[in-house]
Amino acid sequence: MIMNAAGIAAVAIYAGLNGAVLFWLAVQTGRIRQREKVFMGDGGNPRMIRVMRGHANAIEFIPITLIAMTLAALLGTSAPIIHVLGILLTVGRVLHGLHFAAADAPMWQRMAGTGLSFLAMAGASLAAIVSGVMVLGG
Repeated sequence: MIMNAAGIAAVAIYAGLNGAVLFWLAVQTGRIRQREKVFMGDGGNPRMIRVMRGHANAIEFIPITLIAMTLAALLGTSAPIIHVLGILLTVGRVLHGLHFAAADAPMWQRMAGTGLSFLAMAGASLAAIVSGVMVLGG
């Protein structure tokens, strides 16, 4: 069995930080829901649709990236690689969230956030695949 406490500790940090991002997005969604008086679904309200889409996008990216990071760390991927992936994910999710939480935000936030998140997801997936193959191969 491979023990990589530093890698797992790194994943724990980014799981906590990204959990905080999800909490922040949930609060923003609730705030806008109350302000716009939309208590179910999006009510066809463009502001509500925007914040809900940003929150949903985070739910789409964060779990699978953290799962792949965890498996990669458990199988021996080094802590520095896990930190790079975690930083990419966290910064990407914050930038993307800022774009969708604001009524009008610069497009670069969305593009940068998406790009960093894609890099984190692809990198974590690759690290999990490589680590798995290396363990199975030998």
